[in-house]
Amino acid sequence: MRLPGMLGMLGMLGLMILLAATALPARATEVVKVGSKRFTESYVLAEIARQTLQRAGVEAEHRQGLGNTAILEQALRTGQIDLYPEYTGTIVRELLGRTMPAGAPAPTLAELNAWLAPRGLMATVPLGFDNTYAIAMREADAARLGIDTLSGLARLPEAQAARLRTGLSHEFLVRADGWPALKRHYALSIPSAPGLDHGLAYQALVRGQVDLIDVYSTDAQIGRLALRVLKDDRGFFPHYDAVLLMRTTLPPQAMAALATLEGRIDAQAMIGLNASVELDGRPFADVARAFLDGPIAARTGTPAAPSAPTGPRAVWGHLVAPDLGRLLIQHVGLVLGSVLLAILVGVPLGIAAHRHARAGVVVLAVAGLLQTVPSLALLAFLIALLGTIGFAPALAALFLYALLPIVRNTQAGLASVPTGLPEAARALGLRDGQTMRLVLLPLALPTVLAGVSTAAVINVGTATVAAFVGAGGLGERIVAGLAVNDTARMLAGAIPAALLALAMQAVFAVVRRTLVPAPLRASLPHSTAMPRATGT
Repeated sequence: MRLPGMLGMLGMLGLMILLAATALPARATEVVKVGSKRFTESYVLAEIARQTLQRAGVEAEHRQGLGNTAILEQALRTGQIDLYPEYTGTIVRELLGRTMPAGAPAPTLAELNAWLAPRGLMATVPLGFDNTYAIAMREADAARLGIDTLSGLARLPEAQAARLRTGLSHEFLVRADGWPALKRHYALSIPSAPGLDHGLAYQALVRGQVDLIDVYSTDAQIGRLALRVLKDDRGFFPHYDAVLLMRTTLPPQAMAALATLEGRIDAQAMIGLNASVELDGRPFADVARAFLDGPIAARTGTPAAPSAPTGPRAVWGHLVAPDLGRLLIQHVGLVLGSVLLAILVGVPLGIAAHRHARAGVVVLAVAGLLQTVPSLALLAFLIALLGTIGFAPALAALFLYALLPIVRNTQAGLASVPTGLPEAARALGLRDGQTMRLVLLPLALPTVLAGVSTAAVINVGTATVAAFVGAGGLGERIVAGLAVNDTARMLAGAIPAALLALAMQAVFAVVRRTLVPAPLRASLPHSTAMPRATGT
């Protein structure tokens, strides 16, 4: 019945799950950590690097889909990862902030490494292909408009150009070598539109929802979907030779193992690898293993193939994949760890809000304001504040989101206790602390539990976003599914998350029956905190 007993039970359970969830990150100093961005090619190359290291006897792990270039570079500099696949053009313009005149020769690896050395980084292991950015449109539209170059796009009459709809990736919209600079270079009059995930852009183009998208020259779907890639006839895009960007402190054994990949992947081979994932629906790890075991035939120019199966059998296969246990532990650890912290902080804040009305207004206002901050924006801020990616910023973000329902319900529960009861307790000689612990909190327990339950269910959904910063959890499957537009993969993450939310509600129903007497259960209210949207 007593709230301290409930806190103790939840604390022990949360601590056990938290320790289990952080067991893998705790090994970070013993393994080589390979990162990847959120698109197919980066996943595949990172997986090839990981398996190459493991075959050489170097323990390695793949931290998937960590986000954009800025997040990966920060993770690299702070030691959260040790290497990731990158492209020379991105290194020059995005990481180093250098502008290269159009038509200027690409810097050599030696020059790149001289510029990267002060950061403790180096670019090495040229993989053997150039994956430049490009702009693509439907073949029929390009033929109708008579366009095959970016200069031709710029010469369109203003009225025609204004009707073209862009479906550009979020990163391309803000990169130094992205859309704003490309528009200036070619004097394009095409209006910009909100960003679109790269994995969804191809289908949006085919369905006629957008007219122009940014592509990578090794994307597998260019040939399959009969798209026209517009020639960069004025040489805006630099060379994007694929390399491995790594910390200079990488162990010699790991460097030697990765050096065996130099020059092994040409453009046709990379297109074949991407096709194996995007067109055949094969897992990243299987494609990487097949490449290391033997060459994969290129798939360019092949006729349109059916999309990867998305029926119940495909969903079930992804759902019960071997990573389910690891992802569940990570997800539950994030949820229970954040809720435990929110209980330890939120209940005292709710008590303070009840005792001091003016301070309570401020506390509730701040907790409510935190609920309005988009998840990815808060994660980005916490990454910069903490100087790290992964579990810590994700746990901190979820803790902040869990505060409002717990603080508000604690304050509301205490306010609902009839004023005569604490007065009677004081008349019996109980001090204020004893009155709070023995009278007020036990009577407020039903409302407090409702707030804790709400916080836990909200965080089950919000925790899926943590995968964008390498915190793991069921969101990993959703992010990977978005990268390759694979509905079955996304459902394999969404379904367990929904079931986990239902399980959380069931657990708190049991806790309520155990700790709250029947007369109080009958008056158990719903949480007074409005659930937040779990989107980004």
